[in-house]
Amino acid sequence: MAGDAVSAALADAEPTPFWLQDIPARQSFDPVDGTLHSDLLVVGGGFTGLWAAIEAKRADPSREVAVLEADRLAEAASGRNGGFIAESLTHGLAHGVAMWPDQMPELLRQGRENLDEIAAILDEHGIDAHLQRRGKSVVALKPAQLDGLARSCALHLAHGEQAELLDRDQAQADVHSPTYLGALRVRTGGGTVHPGLLAHGLIDIAARLGVRMHEHSPVTRLRRASAGLAAATPAGEVHARQAVLATNAFPPLLRRLRSWIVPVADHVLVTEPLSAEQRASIGWQQEQGLTDPGNRFHYYRLTPDGRILFGGYDAAYHVGGRIHADDPARMRSYRTLASHVQSTFPQLEGLRFSHRWFGAIDTTSRFTPLFGTALGGRAAYAVGFTGLGVGSSRFGARTALDLLDQAPTERTGLRLVRRRPVPFPPEPIRYPLIRVTQAALEAEDRTGIRGPYLRLLDRLGVGFDS
Repeated sequence: MAGDAVSAALADAEPTPFWLQDIPARQSFDPVDGTLHSDLLVVGGGFTGLWAAIEAKRADPSREVAVLEADRLAEAASGRNGGFIAESLTHGLAHGVAMWPDQMPELLRQGRENLDEIAAILDEHGIDAHLQRRGKSVVALKPAQLDGLARSCALHLAHGEQAELLDRDQAQADVHSPTYLGALRVRTGGGTVHPGLLAHGLIDIAARLGVRMHEHSPVTRLRRASAGLAAATPAGEVHARQAVLATNAFPPLLRRLRSWIVPVADHVLVTEPLSAEQRASIGWQQEQGLTDPGNRFHYYRLTPDGRILFGGYDAAYHVGGRIHADDPARMRSYRTLASHVQSTFPQLEGLRFSHRWFGAIDTTSRFTPLFGTALGGRAAYAVGFTGLGVGSSRFGARTALDLLDQAPTERTGLRLVRRRPVPFPPEPIRYPLIRVTQAALEAEDRTGIRGPYLRLLDRLGVGFDS
């Protein structure tokens, strides 16, 4: 797409998440004012925090639960993602097999049950979040990617997934893009959801269960108190016996977490609604999610009202982990994505974008979450979902509650939970090291060769493989 065409396509794109404009207005929740008391305090009102509150009340309806959110509930990563929901707890099957091969059957079972239970809870409470479990297609854009898709297909079949390898003609017959050289169609493992409706559904469920929620209540300090913990906010304090920390990409209250979590900026575009002719020109009748196997990969899907959501590719880390809304690189990332939409679907020439936004992904070096306890076991955390938190955040929330109970469960027995990833080095080393790693990943995308530096990271158990 030429520069002028890109500019025209983006000219009217609103810099706000599409998902949050497509839902009914909901009630607001007052900030903390004065001193409050609760059995369980949840810090962070995104998917992880909301699930922690819901699951705590489901387990014990008499338990007093309070959620504190620094801004508005579920309007950070929980309202800014692409709306993909996966069974995977391990950042994909191949990654899980490489990290925990002997526990992979158990990890797969728990991941499948977690998504089944999410669907059941939404159904129980009458929440229509447009959950569609249609799997995904991974499309090859370069000849070197075809062998990898064949290996991935065999791996999926060996682990009981419904997978099929498509040749060039089959892939293009399914979704009409001249860029596809083949595809892996996986019909199990997850699908898509409307994350705004999911998040607001969870808020509604939490309110029905009696969870107290407070917005615009950032926790500035968390300390031990005589009967548990005390969380300071600008206008008050909350005393609780226990706490779940669900801050994810935001600066953690625990200094130790800064070594394990890196926030990276992810960018997303949404098109205007497709006309009937445009919709027919791209096929895509199964409406599955699409992605490609590159390290700098794209993810894209259809929205419930017939738009294309297209995101990924750039994952920007800034010195010190700061995410700047007005960073000039944001527009470069949007322009890159817009040009990729046009090259993927040239038949949609002239299509314009209605929304553009970015969100922060909390990533660990292992690409899977970090769990643990602090403050004498009175606080537990589940952070670092690395882009798969729409589904696995519920697993993370339940694991954090298990850790607070100090009772062995099938979740806490997993090495995924018990063992920490490799920590990131501190600044000023962190930024150049991440840039070196990103450059190595970009080189692999260009050449198809995984160089010695990336192979070293693989041996160290560092998950820079996607």
